[in-house]
Amino acid sequence: MFNAILLSKNDDGSTDAKLTQLDDAQLPADGDVTVRIDYSTINYKDGLAITGKSPVVRKWPMVPGIDGAGEVVASSHPEWKAGDAVVLNGWGVGEVHMGCLAQRARLKGDWLIRRPDNISARNAMAIGTAGYTAMLCAMALQEKGIAKDSGEILVTGASGGVGSVAIAILSAWGYRVIASTGKASEAAYLKALGAADIIDRAELSAPGKPLQKERWAGVVDSVGSHTLVNALAQTRYGGAVAACGLAQGLDLPGSVAPFILRGISLLGIDSVMAPRQKREAAWQRLASDLPLDRLEQMIQEISLEEALPRARDIIEGKVRGRLVVDVNR
Repeated sequence: MFNAILLSKNDDGSTDAKLTQLDDAQLPADGDVTVRIDYSTINYKDGLAITGKSPVVRKWPMVPGIDGAGEVVASSHPEWKAGDAVVLNGWGVGEVHMGCLAQRARLKGDWLIRRPDNISARNAMAIGTAGYTAMLCAMALQEKGIAKDSGEILVTGASGGVGSVAIAILSAWGYRVIASTGKASEAAYLKALGAADIIDRAELSAPGKPLQKERWAGVVDSVGSHTLVNALAQTRYGGAVAACGLAQGLDLPGSVAPFILRGISLLGIDSVMAPRQKREAAWQRLASDLPLDRLEQMIQEISLEEALPRARDIIEGKVRGRLVVDVNR
């Protein structure tokens, strides 16, 4: 038997989330690698699943947790053997396949990444999908030719997981990073991560003109909606915006003006189904480029039991940085 968070659907359509015990027979039969999970994390999507605020879960009952780090205990996959240290991000885990907010998971070997030697399981989950997505965004800006001398980089949703790691990465690469946040009290935290300056998210969150004063060489946006539209409208000629989130909304209430008059690029960043080669490249860059002392500043470590109430906090924007779940605590 092992501890796990289990989600079930009530008759009225609401979600019941509880800490319980499962056994290996209840793990998915279509997985070919059984992993002892040491650490998981709570992402925004996990918060939606646990609270039932959005129809993230599409198969019931479900163990949430789109991220996991641990050690292989059994495998019929040719690439993995007992004792291998692995990381899991995405692939519909915690949505249609039982996830990693548990002490054990049975996963498909093709989904797993070998954990870099210099990244502990705890730090791998401090990075998690949020940090891995942040690296994909930063790499996309670099690949588009946005250099550190091109101009300032805006990071929206700055105190969240994606934003925090994006600031740490980009500032370590030598970029001048401007953090957008609605939490003035987090200014010292964001500057400690490497932000050069802070702006109030209210400057971006309301409807704005199709074209505005050119400010940003590049943008990492995890917010969407009006915030993304305003970021596009303020991006300098030839710049690029990496979009990876929808905290403000799914809509894009803007115009084509920034694209056809300033030649900017909107780069869609998907971390859930990204091919393995791209995942491995992102994790290798995280292993070499992410300052671990800055990562430590982001971590709030909690237990599986504490993950239940904290899921609501992350949806309500009350979480700074990364919630790391020690599943054995």
